Amino acid sequence: MNPTDPPAAPTDPTAPARNPNQAAMLIVFLVVFIDLLGFGIVLPLLPRYAKLYLGEFPEWARGVAIGVLFSVFSLMQFVFSPMWGRVSDRIGRRPVLLISLAGSVAFYALFGLASTLPGEQAALALALLFVSRVGAGIAGASVSTAAAVIADCTTPEKRSHGMALIGVAFGIGFTFGPLIGYLGFFLFDDARWAPGATAAALSLVALLLAVRVFPETYRGDPTAARKEWLSVERTREVLRMPLVGTLVLIYFLVIFAFANFEGTLAVLTESAFGMGERDNFLVFAYVGFVLMVAQGGFYRRMVKTMSEERLINYGVSLMFLGLGGLAAVAWFSGREAPADPSGLKAGFYLALAVAVFGFAFVNPSVTALVSKRADPKRQGETQGVNQSFASLGRILGPLLGLTLFYLEPSRTLPYLAGVATLVLVVALLPRIRNKS
Repeated sequence: MNPTDPPAAPTDPTAPARNPNQAAMLIVFLVVFIDLLGFGIVLPLLPRYAKLYLGEFPEWARGVAIGVLFSVFSLMQFVFSPMWGRVSDRIGRRPVLLISLAGSVAFYALFGLASTLPGEQAALALALLFVSRVGAGIAGASVSTAAAVIADCTTPEKRSHGMALIGVAFGIGFTFGPLIGYLGFFLFDDARWAPGATAAALSLVALLLAVRVFPETYRGDPTAARKEWLSVERTREVLRMPLVGTLVLIYFLVIFAFANFEGTLAVLTESAFGMGERDNFLVFAYVGFVLMVAQGGFYRRMVKTMSEERLINYGVSLMFLGLGGLAAVAWFSGREAPADPSGLKAGFYLALAVAVFGFAFVNPSVTALVSKRADPKRQGETQGVNQSFASLGRILGPLLGLTLFYLEPSRTLPYLAGVATLVLVVALLPRIRNKS
């Protein structure tokens, strides 16, 4: 939206608030950034912490259990993203974001508590880890509301630039989160409670910041029926919007392919290179840095001269190459260890960067196209449905990926599964080109 655009008519209670759009986008950026710091701190640790309490189980069972801990977070997002979107369409964006941040404070603190329990209390520790991931998933389901804020504050022509801001915030948060976790190991003498406590503290900062300065961008529609917040029929209506159903399916498949490697990254670094927790934090920081550069530097420039459809094509191609490269790294690392592993490690980081670059091109492009096709009065709901199916990909991806990782010695199956999924995406791409 241009600053010179006239404000919405006061007689339209559901129109997006035209003032102050720049401040709203800045605060969404900062809130997502700070909240993702906490996510970036916790994510690399989850498989390692869970393995502390699963030592008596066979490898395949450990893979399934860790996959469940990964996936339950996204399961809650799958269920609650459409609901939070519909709630934000009814009561406004601000209350939803404040509630979600308060939940993040509580459940990251619980994660920190669970991490301190000794191995003799494995059952209790696993139960608390499970509850903390359930709660954090419910709280984190408001990403769709953040996307709706961007839609409230931008014109269709600028929508991709706005959606890329969320990706940049994710990238920066995901970069500094692991780095803070890495630093915490030194400051707190390897205290396992420190990462969870740090995540809770940073989420509290985000909450206080939002309370203080976040403006409402959508006055809401108070006539929306409460009963429909969990309506399957309304979800079907969204999927029947022109092109939206195909875009949501593409988004689901891309997220699923990406999650196959994302969920196995911490165990791949340990298997292939013997990395510990501290080194693993740096790997995840590298992923966030690449994502930040790709969306903040490359994507925002390229989208000025290229269509979202074309950028999706480029992104899928890069993901195909990157995941194929990771499969090759996993295969070579499973053979006799080379005298100088630096070449294999360089190939690992290159393949990782290519895959992340591809994902960085697809993510904001699909979100922007979905937003452009959505009813302005149902932006929150439409983004919620899109994020819900993305969460479904994050449920199934780590669960399948971690199960496949331990299924056979080469460790290549998760990445080959991602490549096969992208073949399905390629088959769907002509539909969005023909209808756009």
